[in-house]
Amino acid sequence: MAERSEAVLITGCSSGIGRATALRLARSGWTVYASARRPQTLVDLADAGCRTLALDVTDEQSMSAAVASVEQAEGAVGVLINNAGYSQSGAIETVPMDAVRRQFETNYFGVVRLTQLVLGKMRAQRWGKIVNVSSMGGRLSFPGGGHYHASKHALEALSDVLRFELRGFGIDVILLEPGLITTEFGEAAHASMSDVPTADGDPYARFNAAVATVSKGAYEGPMRRLGAGPERVAAVIERALRRRRPPTRITITPSAKITIATRRLLSDRAWDAAMRAQFPQPG
Repeated sequence: MAERSEAVLITGCSSGIGRATALRLARSGWTVYASARRPQTLVDLADAGCRTLALDVTDEQSMSAAVASVEQAEGAVGVLINNAGYSQSGAIETVPMDAVRRQFETNYFGVVRLTQLVLGKMRAQRWGKIVNVSSMGGRLSFPGGGHYHASKHALEALSDVLRFELRGFGIDVILLEPGLITTEFGEAAHASMSDVPTADGDPYARFNAAVATVSKGAYEGPMRRLGAGPERVAAVIERALRRRRPPTRITITPSAKITIATRRLLSDRAWDAAMRAQFPQPG
């Protein structure tokens, strides 16, 4: 058998967690393929020693070409880090279906397809690691984020099943559940409200406005103290990759640990009451 490939392919490296992870792993000696929809955003990563690729997780041809490029150079994608993602905000009734589909294409279907594409060579070398960047939002749900939470809940289920199906081939599946990460993610979540149409007499207008304000405020207000920078996630990923038997699920940041624990303790009605203290209930 040829020497196994431990080359790392990371999605969503134009900013945030993806960029920090690519830099950390490259500096630690990993062979890193950093990707983004717009490769011109990756110039500094190339200067830091990363190989860079154009990869759009909503485009079949783009995904296939990126994986083929890594396999041609390295023999296999040894580590796949599914990081690309964003949050679509807005009351469920008000978000257009094309925006809902974009959310799932990016946060879920792209993960599924990339995983399918890399598994053949991973299985052949009987070694590999798949890191899925979920969120504390895969374990609980905040009002106004229904479509985002649904995509992350789906990613959690996918990871649980893959962990069982792939262990016999020597492939580990690692699920990350970050809480508040101080990146452009919050700004993007706020901006996603532009996809939600408004009209006179909209019964969700006040609610959607509050969702946008609360989402942005969480990243700019006192809650930041319970968060962390993307470098924290990058450090967790590197430690997990170096372990012979990595953790299956890792919760990151105090905000995630506290919120997940709180949700576990509360009944559905108690959680709803807590949410009403933060968001105006439609109706």
